[in-house]
Amino acid sequence: MKEIEILVEVYSPVEEVVEKLNEFEYLGNKETIDTYYYDPLRKNLKPNSKNQIDECLRLRTKDNVNSITYKVDQFDENGKWLYSDEYETNVDDIFMINKIFDKLGLHKLLTIHNSKKTYKYGDYEIVFETVKDLGYFIEVEYCTNEDIDIKEKKKEIQDFIDSLGLNVSEELNMGKPEMMINKFNIKID
Repeated sequence: MKEIEILVEVYSPVEEVVEKLNEFEYLGNKETIDTYYYDPLRKNLKPNSKNQIDECLRLRTKDNVNSITYKVDQFDENGKWLYSDEYETNVDDIFMINKIFDKLGLHKLLTIHNSKKTYKYGDYEIVFETVKDLGYFIEVEYCTNEDIDIKEKKKEIQDFIDSLGLNVSEELNMGKPEMMINKFNIKID
C-alpha cells in the first residue's frame, strides 16, 4: 500500500488545533509506542549518511494491539520524500518478535512514545500527535493501492493543511525517527 502523507510541526496553541480538528469526524485517541530496529550488516536497514531512514523495520504497540511494519520510502529525483510502500501485519506476542529480532542480530535503534488524536475527513486520516521529546505535529495521510500522481496528491494534501488556518511548519520531509536521530545525535556502528 502507498502511504502518501505530509507531516508538519504545529506552532498554534493545542486548544486551537483541537477546536479546528473537532470539525471533522473524531476517531479516538491512541497511545502509541514505536520501536525501530536496524541491522548492523545490512546498509538498507541503517540510517544513511544524512541520517535518513530509507527502509525501516518497526514494532508498534497501539492500545494493546501489536504490529510489525516494514516501510520502504520512495523519493523524487531531488531526494525529496514522496511516499512509503508499507507492509504491516498484527502480531500476538511482541516479546517473541523481540527474541526473534535478537536472534537475527537486529538492534534497537530508538523508541518513540506518542499520543495520537485521529480524525477522518473524506479520504484523509488526520492525526494530531503529541510526541515525547519532540513536540506537536499534524500528519495528513492518504493511502492507496492505485497508481496515482503522487506529487499532485501531495499538493492536494498541502492545500488541505493550509485551509485549516493553523500556524504550522512547512512539510518536514522526514519522519519522527529521523527527527529523534538528529535531535539526540544517535550514532550506530
